[in-house]
Amino acid sequence: MLPAVNAAAAHARSLLDCEPQGKTTNRVGVHRPQACSSQSSTTSPQAGFTEQIPTMPRTEDLGHLSTRISNSTSTHLTAFLLTGVPGLEDFQIWISIPFSFMYLLAVIGNGLVMAVVVGDRNLHEPMYLFLAMLALNDVLLCTVTVPQMLLIFWQGPSPLTFPACLTQMFFVHALFLSESAVLLAMAFDRYVAICTPLHYATFLTGSLISKVGLALVTRSVAVVTPGVLLILRLRFCRENIIHHTYCENMGIAKLACNSIALNSIYGLTAALLTTGLDFVLISLSYWLILRTVFQLPSREARTKAFATCGAHICVILIFYTLAFFSFFTHRFGDHVPKHVLILLANLYLLVPPTMNPIVYGVKTKEIRMHVLGLCNKPK
Repeated sequence: MLPAVNAAAAHARSLLDCEPQGKTTNRVGVHRPQACSSQSSTTSPQAGFTEQIPTMPRTEDLGHLSTRISNSTSTHLTAFLLTGVPGLEDFQIWISIPFSFMYLLAVIGNGLVMAVVVGDRNLHEPMYLFLAMLALNDVLLCTVTVPQMLLIFWQGPSPLTFPACLTQMFFVHALFLSESAVLLAMAFDRYVAICTPLHYATFLTGSLISKVGLALVTRSVAVVTPGVLLILRLRFCRENIIHHTYCENMGIAKLACNSIALNSIYGLTAALLTTGLDFVLISLSYWLILRTVFQLPSREARTKAFATCGAHICVILIFYTLAFFSFFTHRFGDHVPKHVLILLANLYLLVPPTMNPIVYGVKTKEIRMHVLGLCNKPK
């Protein structure tokens, strides 16, 4: 018994006499001098020491991604990995079929609307100019997200560098805000045309249309930029995998290891003061329009106006319902299935651009006649 005790004491003294040249960590979290690691790398039955495992900075590579992890567990992310729709990986190739069709329809339809409005000077009026703005915004909004989404569906998880991810996030949210602003401008245009037709030509001038276009771009940039800056202040120390098809604000923020309360508060406030206020004003405009329509003496005029306004209202309701449901469930819907959230987040960016050229373009007689003229033009 005594020799064993003496051996343990001598072993402990040898550890204390070692020069500290760096620190390692054993399995129970006790720090030992690195210089002695060669002498005590195995368990001593007499002393009861555990095996020491040095912790060194390491680099983990995942395809094109490089993530550095240091001893203090802080992480410098150089890229993110977008995985697509979680839980539906085996069905993504089939999901891509309707999404591809909708994307092609959105690009072709909105492209035709822009071509018709730009090519005919007789259509350089407020209503048609707003339609052209909406068509351009729809094409950009689709193109920012859908091609990458289809690439993920076809080839699997796709890496995206940190600056590219922030750039995509900026344009997704900025174009969504500008879409909402254009819908508000179009609702106001219809309100003036139906409720105060005598002031339409004098009030909605070309100068005002230009100012409206500049204002909606300025608003989008001013609202989205602080959100990007709030992302830049975050410290990422967790995984760099985003279970989504594109980079969006809360999807990136939730990977951070410090508090994202400020990001969430700003995002919620900005959404309510921009798109939320737009929706209220659009609803008010169409309520005034419908009240005026029901007062028209001609039944035929009432039916025609109600059919047009009804189609517009349906598109607006789809746009804002999908957008707000996706927005709030990302923040408060912890019990909503992840694949439902991701599919809705893609649909609210793809469905309105697909339907807008049909509802606003095909139902507008002048644009419909020009498009049919282009299709029937002799070769």
